[in-house]
Amino acid sequence: MAKKDRIWELDAFRGLCILGVIIVHTIYDLQMFGMISYETPTLFNIIRDYGGLLFIIMSGICVTLGHRNLKRGIIVFGCGMIITAVTYGMYLLELANEYILIHFGILHLLGICMIFYALYKHLPTLSIAIIGVVIILMTFVVRDIRTDTFWTVPFGILCNGYVASDYFPIIPNLGWFMIGTVLGRCIYKNKQTLFPKFPAKALPVRFLSFCGRHSLWIYMGHQPIIYAIVYALYSFSNK
Repeated sequence: MAKKDRIWELDAFRGLCILGVIIVHTIYDLQMFGMISYETPTLFNIIRDYGGLLFIIMSGICVTLGHRNLKRGIIVFGCGMIITAVTYGMYLLELANEYILIHFGILHLLGICMIFYALYKHLPTLSIAIIGVVIILMTFVVRDIRTDTFWTVPFGILCNGYVASDYFPIIPNLGWFMIGTVLGRCIYKNKQTLFPKFPAKALPVRFLSFCGRHSLWIYMGHQPIIYAIVYALYSFSNK
């Protein structure tokens, strides 16, 4: 959507989510280098474990408001593959252990979901809701299955010994994305803000909205910067 037509609360909430991602990754890097304890407050654990779910649902809402979702999905998935290549490079250069590897993270998932949206966007809203719920419930079928093949990992069927620092399988997360599209159709069917009288031009809101509009590029750039800073601090403190 053009900037003047964007719904500020969606941008702001997405911006809040991406700032949460930055905090979580910063804590993760500090823990990985042994600079802080692995014991974290309950609130942080909730944000870490369920923040991604909010991001997925929010993306499902936003996909109903934009255009060129197929093209954007390809771009997002491509960015996910770049992150995969970078994490493998770090592992091969012995800059990190195998836990840093990302095979099917949040960007891979969102890219696939955006691409898949082109296949079901003309379905009735109720049908999308039902399919979404079915995909979510399929988690109870696949979660305990283990295989010896790696290619089932994107679908939520893990291979033996699988580890990853960022993992968002299609099952159940495509279902949550579809629930987001249902919410987008129902709540934002007029494609207008729900809070027209809110002071959306206030500096904190504008900052969050800016982060939300550029969340993909912030996601792509923040981790190398944070990792480099933490690595430098670790190296300096161990001299």
